[in-house]
Amino acid sequence: MTFFNRELSWLEFNNRVLCKGLNKDLPLLERLQFLSIVTSNFDEFFQVRVASVKRRNFAGITEEDVSGLTPKNLLQKISERAHEIIRTQNDCLMLDVLPKLAKKGIEYVNPLEYTERQKDFLSSVFRNEVYPLLTPLRTDTEYFPPVLNLIQYAAFFLTPMAGIHVENNALEGKADAPKIALVQIPSAVSQVIWLPSENGNKTFALLSDVIVNFGRQLFPGFEVSETLVFKVARDADFAVNEEVRNNSDEKETEDFIHEMEKVLLQRKSSFAVQMTCNSTSEKLMEFLMDKLGLKEKDVYKVNGIIDPGSLDLRSADDQGELQFEKWEHFYPHDLPSDEPFWDTLKLKDKILHVPYESYEPVIKMLNDAADDPEVLGIKMTLYRTGHDSPIISALIRAAQNGKQVVVLVELKARFDEERNIGFASVLENAGVTVIYGLENLKVHAKIMMIMRREKDFVRRYVHLATGNYNPKTAKLYSDISLFTANSEIANDATAFFNLVTGYSTLQNMNYLAMAPVTLKSRLLTMIDREIERSTKQEPGFIMAKMNSLTHEDVIAALYKASQAGVKILLNIRGICMLVPGVEGMSENIRVVSIVDRYLEHSRIFYFQNGGSEEIWCSSADWMSRNLDRRIELMFPILEKASFTEVKGILETYFKDTESAMELQSDGTWTKVEGKKEGISAQTVLYKKYKKLNEEHNQKMEIEFKVRRK
Repeated sequence: MTFFNRELSWLEFNNRVLCKGLNKDLPLLERLQFLSIVTSNFDEFFQVRVASVKRRNFAGITEEDVSGLTPKNLLQKISERAHEIIRTQNDCLMLDVLPKLAKKGIEYVNPLEYTERQKDFLSSVFRNEVYPLLTPLRTDTEYFPPVLNLIQYAAFFLTPMAGIHVENNALEGKADAPKIALVQIPSAVSQVIWLPSENGNKTFALLSDVIVNFGRQLFPGFEVSETLVFKVARDADFAVNEEVRNNSDEKETEDFIHEMEKVLLQRKSSFAVQMTCNSTSEKLMEFLMDKLGLKEKDVYKVNGIIDPGSLDLRSADDQGELQFEKWEHFYPHDLPSDEPFWDTLKLKDKILHVPYESYEPVIKMLNDAADDPEVLGIKMTLYRTGHDSPIISALIRAAQNGKQVVVLVELKARFDEERNIGFASVLENAGVTVIYGLENLKVHAKIMMIMRREKDFVRRYVHLATGNYNPKTAKLYSDISLFTANSEIANDATAFFNLVTGYSTLQNMNYLAMAPVTLKSRLLTMIDREIERSTKQEPGFIMAKMNSLTHEDVIAALYKASQAGVKILLNIRGICMLVPGVEGMSENIRVVSIVDRYLEHSRIFYFQNGGSEEIWCSSADWMSRNLDRRIELMFPILEKASFTEVKGILETYFKDTESAMELQSDGTWTKVEGKKEGISAQTVLYKKYKKLNEEHNQKMEIEFKVRRK
């Protein structure tokens, strides 16, 4: 086998996330969080990846992919493995995590176990707070009611009460059709309902349970004989029609946004890909399968709770004993907190490693730029920036203060399109020049440039990153970024913005590499160079960390390097289509993966280069979509101190023996073995930044005392 299948490799990634939920050494609420992530991962997987495979199968495509699977065979394998993972996840939730939480004083109450007092309380909640929000939908009309994407519903099988007769009329529907109603479970309110305490525990019920238990009040004259709670994932693998962008007038942008809004509407009612439901009614399940066009392999039955993500229980853990010890996000000791960075960056580059270090420097740099009278302009790209972002506020203020602000907003960021349309409109109204991406190419690069008047020239300050300009995810995702005033990098940054916002022909970039133009070729050249400079006495060496590895050309180059004796270490969080450890093909390649409390998101590439070492960071994974169909950037780490810091970070990930798992040549993942006490890369990195912070504070305290004498 030369390549693993992409979708099956992703399933094994989600299984590695599940393994964290199964880990009995972790705090219970953290285990619950990992179980929730498994579900949210699956939601996107079914909407995008499985939907794409299904469409190929519907189209009658029978060609095998590079792993030797046809769409039909792949769908079968996906179903088999996904069912295994979801069964294990559900058993862990219902038979292990929830019972243990109950012993710790946070107890889920099954509807069959409600006490009379709890029934009275929940009846009142249903009548006064829930009932007004519900809209029962009949299913025996000409058109089946809409079942929206990823929204939970309760289905009710109804039978007329004995002795009650309703005259046959249009409202009664088809006489021979089963009386089945659907009720959307409100998603705008908490899914957890806290109950009055009876045994000292903090007890809770689920909103879906309450609706099912008291839902008969919605159907006067009918008995509820069977119920089912379910959720449907629909096809979301849509691309906007970019032909509208061929216009040359102002209407082009409006048309493009309109096309994007059409995509958002399509997702709500596209074809059903998968259904998750509880196991309370086979009759209702079969009815829904028929109406939604699903087969048995598309249905995932669970015992009890269909979405662990609905269990927001952290507020009940008063002492935080059931969660990870809180980790701080340290403000970098080598950046000033009370003055702008301009003078600091003239002297040296700065590496920022979130979430161990605070994201505040990025926000501060933008705020300083917005208020500095010497700053003339700001240019940046935005892909996913989050709700109520201080970055948006700073850009608006900069424009209001007379700066020239240009922002390239990528509307095609999947599942963030609506949010991006919203904040792009706000920026435009504030006077920001907004560029709505590029035709047929997603702009995934992370770059910001600030132009500041200094003496007789304009100096440019550049920020480049592996992760999005999103302060919220910067507390959860591990990413690397670079602050620099290097004039050569600034020249490349200027060329980049001219290229993506105007009619510039492609200019040579001396330091930055851009996909889809030069990034892939630069990578392949560096891999080939490693082969050329490798000897038996001093073999070449490549270390790389990324989210996914799927590009066939890059994998082929890595195989060639392995065969030439180059040692290759890969740390890949998610999908890996490369097959390691195969004699004569990849015996010199080792692949590990780390799933831990922070989402590993940084892309770091090291090349030994015959002793003239190089390190690059990038917004791009080594995937076809990143290298061939997106605007991405790869940037070098040039200064010695920064180089040493980033290399140390990268090496730490290959020392992990606590959370790391290693990919075998048969596609299985096994735990990396090490010393008895184990090494956690993320813990090592946190302690490193904590120690730096403590040493800095001690130094400042000593200096302060000296100054007072």
